[in-house]
Amino acid sequence: MANILLKKISTPKQILISILTVSVVSAISYFLSEYMGYRVVAFVLLITVSLIAMFFEILPVLLTAVLTALIWDYFFIPPHFTLQVASAEDAILLSMYFVIAMVNAVLTYKIRQIEKIARQKEEKAGAVKLYNTLLNSLSHELRTPIAAIIGATDNLQTGSNKLTAQHRFELINEISKAGLRLNQQVENLLNMSRLESGFVQPKKDWCDINEVIYEAVKRIEEDNAPQKISININPDIPLFKLDKGMLEQIIYNLLTNAVRYTIANSKISITAMCYADVLQLIIEDDDKGFPEEEIANVFDKFYRLKDAKTGGTGLGLSIVKGFTEALSGSVALENKSTGGARFTINIPAETSYLKNLKNE
Repeated sequence: MANILLKKISTPKQILISILTVSVVSAISYFLSEYMGYRVVAFVLLITVSLIAMFFEILPVLLTAVLTALIWDYFFIPPHFTLQVASAEDAILLSMYFVIAMVNAVLTYKIRQIEKIARQKEEKAGAVKLYNTLLNSLSHELRTPIAAIIGATDNLQTGSNKLTAQHRFELINEISKAGLRLNQQVENLLNMSRLESGFVQPKKDWCDINEVIYEAVKRIEEDNAPQKISININPDIPLFKLDKGMLEQIIYNLLTNAVRYTIANSKISITAMCYADVLQLIIEDDDKGFPEEEIANVFDKFYRLKDAKTGGTGLGLSIVKGFTEALSGSVALENKSTGGARFTINIPAETSYLKNLKNE
């Protein structure tokens, strides 16, 4: 907050705000001085100096310290309305106030500067760690499909006269799969960039949930997923006014995560229901689930399970969370008592039953 104020407010304005703040506090203290005494006023003015030192540059802070000392002497220390001090005790108090105010102002400002430097170092270290994590994750996820595309195209070019039609089909299919995988990684990066920028604005329109779910499952099945995916959709489910692209990406990322981290032939189910204008999606599997101590971190950007196999950038679930929240919804993860993981998504949205009326 202090950094934002420093960037937006110039030094002259900081000085003006400091003077106005001290004036207001002094005026209030003057009217209350009869009840709290001039020594207590000194503490109030010291607190004011400390607060200003927390937000402003050193020059306004030092001026504030000097100004409060003069105000305390002129308006509060007897005799009033003069800079003269009647007693030696008050003279000592005034001298000590001035020293304490100056030291307090400088120390508070220095502490803030030290915290700022420490925060910058921490942010820099975090940026380096983030960069290394991203580089390590993408190096495999991008290199693998690129290598597959290069290898397949090389075979098509060098062995064009020897390849059978079946071999050509397999190589082209391999290129297609690698291209889709590469495109998915680029989409994840672009989606995360949109979320980071804060400019994600859902484009809501009427969506048929059946269509969205089956389209996402089709994309998964085209990649020859070895798991069995079952779909359970309430036949009376209405149309929802949502961002179809976001919703499909949420479902696709959850299914991709389930396929990636469950064993072959395990069962993955997706259920869609409507509760009082809230779309509820449940995607669950019957594998081993997530380590309990890591559940709280799975939606963090670039987070991967400690014992996860090679592959994945750790962006999929963070995008799920970001898109769900952009749709004003929530996502929760839990392990089932019978084994496996369950993702539950609740998204409030406007509904329409025109589809059902049309089919009757």
